Amino acid sequence: MNHRKLFVAVAAAAALGVAAGAAVAQTAAQKTLVDQAKAAGAVGEQADGYLGIRTSVNADTQAAVSATNAGRRQAYARSAADAGTSAEVAGARMFETQLLGRISSGQWYKNAAGQWVQR
Repeated sequence: MNHRKLFVAVAAAAALGVAAGAAVAQTAAQKTLVDQAKAAGAVGEQADGYLGIRTSVNADTQAAVSATNAGRRQAYARSAADAGTSAEVAGARMFETQLLGRISSGQWYKNAAGQWVQR
């Protein structure tokens, strides 16, 4: 791994902590909705570092996903600025280094090819 990739990976890992803080804008109820939707297979992580809607969800779940993604967007932008890269790269690195490993068996994620895959 070259130094730039290592730096971006470290910055992405740091952003996970920031993303957790940024996601505080998400209420406990919204977090619960996202967790339930992930468990049901309606929502999943995506290779770009954001949550995606896999099947139809109600308006409250949609709002919860939007709140989470807004927090992540801010965290990735800060991480990217620190690493001298783009927010898109920071989000993808976060998925690769942190989020993918946290996906539970049976949950869904969208890979870099745009396909939903069940773990």
